[in-house]
Amino acid sequence: MGQVSLHGKHLLGLQHATPEEIKLILDVAKKMKKVVLSDDKKIPYLKGKAIINLFMEPSTRTRSSFELAGKYLGADVINITPSGSSMGKGESFRDTLLTLSYMGTDAIVMRSSAEGAPLYATKAVDPIIINAGDGAHEHPTQALLDMFSIIERKGSLEGKKVVIVGDIMHSRVARSDIYGLTKMGADVHLAGPRTMLYPELEKMGVTIHHDVREAVKDADVVNVLRIQLERIHSALYPTNREYARIFGINKDVLSLAKDDVMVMHPGPMNRGLEISPDVAYWDQSVIQEQVRNGVSVRMAVLYLTIHGGDGSELAY
Repeated sequence: MGQVSLHGKHLLGLQHATPEEIKLILDVAKKMKKVVLSDDKKIPYLKGKAIINLFMEPSTRTRSSFELAGKYLGADVINITPSGSSMGKGESFRDTLLTLSYMGTDAIVMRSSAEGAPLYATKAVDPIIINAGDGAHEHPTQALLDMFSIIERKGSLEGKKVVIVGDIMHSRVARSDIYGLTKMGADVHLAGPRTMLYPELEKMGVTIHHDVREAVKDADVVNVLRIQLERIHSALYPTNREYARIFGINKDVLSLAKDDVMVMHPGPMNRGLEISPDVAYWDQSVIQEQVRNGVSVRMAVLYLTIHGGDGSELAY
């Protein structure tokens, strides 16, 4: 591991990340979680560094956790949204990036509705670019916190049956999860309506199901995706009621999984649609713990990309 370094590297996705790089982030996140759980959350490894969260789509969990992650590490962090910036006056994306870059910024954490926007940013400006979600492409830190959460509860990823259920077509989370989980040895299954699944996904090393009960059988983990009501249209499924009846995750469906199955959801949840309320707040659900783990993982990403090293200096 000592030869693996993310210093100065962008994090655009997990498609091209190596298992060693993923393991490094997850190992450092374990130390960062001890900081998050401590009484004194300030560690000065990014003191004097400047991070800008450029979020062009709404976000509660990701933006807040990146902001806290940077501040816990001692960095100066500011948040920018289109409505609160000159983008609202018609300034181009490129000019906004250039303006932020010339302020002495060390890293830009970016969320955009446009696939490839973070990649474009790496070619336009010098700061480290971290993808906080680009369209339906990737959301690498969500996948990393998902893997971290599984390891915490299950001990490892190797050989675990992980079922991802729902709107795969529109899900950047699903893509990053598939890339990360398969590289770390998990057995990944996808379940959802035919209209929300591409047959080509099988080329990514996953098993596709159109019957959620068949998919969930003997599962170690069930990761329920949000139905993205803002992106879908009626051609994908007739009604919310029908989706909930056929693909919704409830206690009856989960009775087919392993007794100790863990349930995940990237949030925000449409309770009563893709997930029943009793499952959402079940003791085998780790949905709220995922939020806590998001801060730890994003601390690890910021530390490794901006500061460098392998975490051996962290006193935890």
